[in-house]
Amino acid sequence: MSESRDTRVSRRQFVGSAAAAATITILKPSVVFGTQANSAVRLGLLGCGGRGVGVTSSFLEHTPAVVTALGDIFQNNLASGKKRLDTVSAKFGKPAIEASRMFAGPKAYEQISNSKDIDALYIATPPYFHPMHLETALAGGKHVYLEKPVSVDVPGAKKVMALGERAKGKQSLAIGFQIRHASPYVELEKRIRQGQIGEFVSGQIHYFASALQRPPVPNASPAELRLRNWVWDRILSGDIIVEQNCHIIDVTNWLISAHPVKAVGSGGRRGRTDTGDAWSHFNCVFTYPNDVHIGFGSTQFGTSAWGVGMQYYGTKGAAEARYDAPVRIAGETNWEFPGLGKPAEVSQADAQTGRFSGALDDADRNKQKAFIDSITSGKFLNEAQFGAESTLTSILGRTAAYTGRELTWDEMMKSNEVWDPKMDFGQFK
Repeated sequence: MSESRDTRVSRRQFVGSAAAAATITILKPSVVFGTQANSAVRLGLLGCGGRGVGVTSSFLEHTPAVVTALGDIFQNNLASGKKRLDTVSAKFGKPAIEASRMFAGPKAYEQISNSKDIDALYIATPPYFHPMHLETALAGGKHVYLEKPVSVDVPGAKKVMALGERAKGKQSLAIGFQIRHASPYVELEKRIRQGQIGEFVSGQIHYFASALQRPPVPNASPAELRLRNWVWDRILSGDIIVEQNCHIIDVTNWLISAHPVKAVGSGGRRGRTDTGDAWSHFNCVFTYPNDVHIGFGSTQFGTSAWGVGMQYYGTKGAAEARYDAPVRIAGETNWEFPGLGKPAEVSQADAQTGRFSGALDDADRNKQKAFIDSITSGKFLNEAQFGAESTLTSILGRTAAYTGRELTWDEMMKSNEVWDPKMDFGQFK
């Protein structure tokens, strides 16, 4: 795990841009500052997996953005992504993606980032590549929506923070922690700030999920299978606590307005049957400032587990927030976000791509609207700091569990270990 990722190529990569329908005025990169109110931001997708295509479809439906380019290291992902997104674009009267702006292969992310025909890039590649892809896109002058987590290791997270500092006031940089934009959670956070649960004392958060299934790929080499099945791979994904569970860790940092000072943890791989090396479960305790303790548990194996929820206990009451329902406060103040109904079943396909009903119904579209609005208004977002801190909090729990000892934030931040999959990505041409 010693070689820098900057010398390597990436997995699902690329994005470019394209033309638009006659009724849409396409912004030039130099004027994406809100000077043309009726212009559409030209969006590219880098990484045509389920999450990438799903979120990009939502951009098409809920914002004025047009999708003008796609990229992926694998040609079949690229083709299926174009087919799905062209269908969505047609539904909303937006142009299809031109064949000339379809990018494949290990160097496509560079070509797209340097393209003069796109304004913004949505990066939905495996987490290992995020710092490199972000750096290249920002250097190409693009606004960036970077999926979570920002990195799989401490040096990568620090790099993202540094890139964020350089981008301030010049480009929008959003991180894919969309739950901060879900209406029930926004109201919950407001009420917590008002003191409705008092001072934080403790909490319990959990993310129980079944195994993430991957489609078969006949005649693929072991290296190709590893890359296609990156969610099973510790180094490519960051392991389940960093890649999937980071959402509820981000919510906790947000509501407490701090990151932990230390953590202890345990876990293992028992119960998993895939060919990777990611763990099946984690159990941690995070200690936040003022001796606030948050217990955390997660799973990712089998076929029957589902449930994501958070409970926070304060001196005046308790707050509960689930992905489905309820989102509420009980104690001296009693409040519940209306209309969420009862907890709902979640299919494995939906869980894998981040589609949830209930409290998160409007999370993605609100986040996407905020990103596009920041570009057209010139009031640029910059979420690098909190995005990196939430990723680092997940890494803190992961490292504490891997080592089986208490680990402090300050100790973790001294790490210079760069996770290296030791793969030649240039072979995927």
